[in-house]
Amino acid sequence: MPGEFASATAVVARGDIDPSGMTVFDCEVIDGWDIAGNANGGYLLAIAARAMEQVVGRPPLTVTAHYLSPGLPGHHTVTVEVVKIGRMIATATATMVSDTTGREVVRLLGAFGHGDPSAPSIIAGAPPQLPDFADCVVDRPGPDQPMPTIFARFSMRLDPACTGFREGRPTGTAEMQGWFEFADGSEIDRIALLLVVDAFPPPVFNSELPVLWVPTVGLTAHIRGVPAPGPLACVFRSRFIADGMFEEDGEVWDSAGRLVAQARQLALTPLG
Repeated sequence: MPGEFASATAVVARGDIDPSGMTVFDCEVIDGWDIAGNANGGYLLAIAARAMEQVVGRPPLTVTAHYLSPGLPGHHTVTVEVVKIGRMIATATATMVSDTTGREVVRLLGAFGHGDPSAPSIIAGAPPQLPDFADCVVDRPGPDQPMPTIFARFSMRLDPACTGFREGRPTGTAEMQGWFEFADGSEIDRIALLLVVDAFPPPVFNSELPVLWVPTVGLTAHIRGVPAPGPLACVFRSRFIADGMFEEDGEVWDSAGRLVAQARQLALTPLG
């Protein structure tokens, strides 16, 4: 049986897949993968990238999404157009449109293929220093802060040093880190990593900004490998908060200490 995430991101092609042109997929944005009624950006990215992967027949390497309107529960279509099928890299675009509103929800450009494990490696970084999974804490709502429904899908534990923002005690450093697994124990594959990079509370919550909705403008995810079994160590940081926007840089490391995903997104400062 597929895990909950796989079922919630399923896509079905209308007719034959056309690797040289356009293919239309049907999908459902499932209630419960949202924040205050708006589907999580990483969740929408994963749905569309699953369709793109089926067309080009290769896993995602890097995918960029620009968010155009809220992702509401209900039927959507994803239209995938192949740009180029190269020897190493296949490039495609995709658009997701809501049947409910008739509006385009997200537009994507992605490169798909396989890395070369035999190539030289220079690793100038390391996993975040986290307390053990059991010593980290389950995120909980603060006063007058409803908990996003999507968090029930995760077995996510935050570093206790990062959680004071829920009681109005931000650290003053825009950083958020902790562990990630799916609540149902589902395997985390390359498509699931597209969700993981957008799963944690925004690091700006540990700045002096209010804890409110932060709409994503654009999100780029780089998938560096398939994670080893076990919880993922994640860290997200924001260094530049200006002009009503902030950037967020993320790293995801597997249980073997290997970097498996990176991300950068641009988002609006908290909106009330």
